[in-house]
Amino acid sequence: MIITHHREKLINTIIYFADHTNCCGKTKLLKLLYFLDFTHFKQTGRSVTGLDYFAWDMGPVPKDLFEELTGNMKPDMKDSVHDLSKEGEFQQVRSKRKFNNQYFSKREMKCLEDISFIFKDAKADAMVESSHLENEPWDKTIKEKGKFQKIDYMLAIDSDIASLPHDEAKERLQERSEMYSIFGAS
Repeated sequence: MIITHHREKLINTIIYFADHTNCCGKTKLLKLLYFLDFTHFKQTGRSVTGLDYFAWDMGPVPKDLFEELTGNMKPDMKDSVHDLSKEGEFQQVRSKRKFNNQYFSKREMKCLEDISFIFKDAKADAMVESSHLENEPWDKTIKEKGKFQKIDYMLAIDSDIASLPHDEAKERLQERSEMYSIFGAS
């Protein structure tokens, strides 16, 4: 069985963003995760957290995580992050424990640091605008598939020098999918 450590990475990423950005509420957190995963995918053909994002009105949302943070946090999340289920007023994401970098590659750590630096003082509203830019994955998904549809990570691949070539990204995605299918993943 292949062990991905996606859950450990997700929780530690949330802790990192809570500790390294200002005014990090639920909306900002979801945007930070999106930018992290799609930036890393663009460079490597693999996301950091393994989350699936959907094209909601306010931008890309990892639906399962949104529901967990809004409703019933699993024990490992509860042990790591303060409750965010209250409606209404701004709720800052606050960590309960220290960040653990053992599950992250050097490139993943660099992406975490870069995203945190870029958006350190950004407000959620400005980040919503950034995630809605024309021809970016959320925009393409809304236009081509409609609201509430899953955003394909391949939409992150473009002609930017930092981007993998489209064929290489597709091949890496296919290989990973085949490995998970053959060996299982957890």
